[in-house]
Amino acid sequence: MAHPEAALTVYELRVAGRLDPRWSGWFADLTLLPGPDGTTTLRGPIADQSELHGLLARIRDLGLPLISVVPVD
Repeated sequence: MAHPEAALTVYELRVAGRLDPRWSGWFADLTLLPGPDGTTTLRGPIADQSELHGLLARIRDLGLPLISVVPVD
């Protein structure tokens, strides 16, 4: 668990395939952005490595190929 004073890091996680907006509930505070190339970018704040790994597990559980994970300044 992150300390309250710790700043959240915004990440962009890109996956192959289109995620229907109904999946947004599975991804809490992340925004789902469809790409023109048939990919989906999940963008939003992630508190710590534990939360990031949980998000990666959800992506795995959906069977979505992960393309990239990038912290955004």
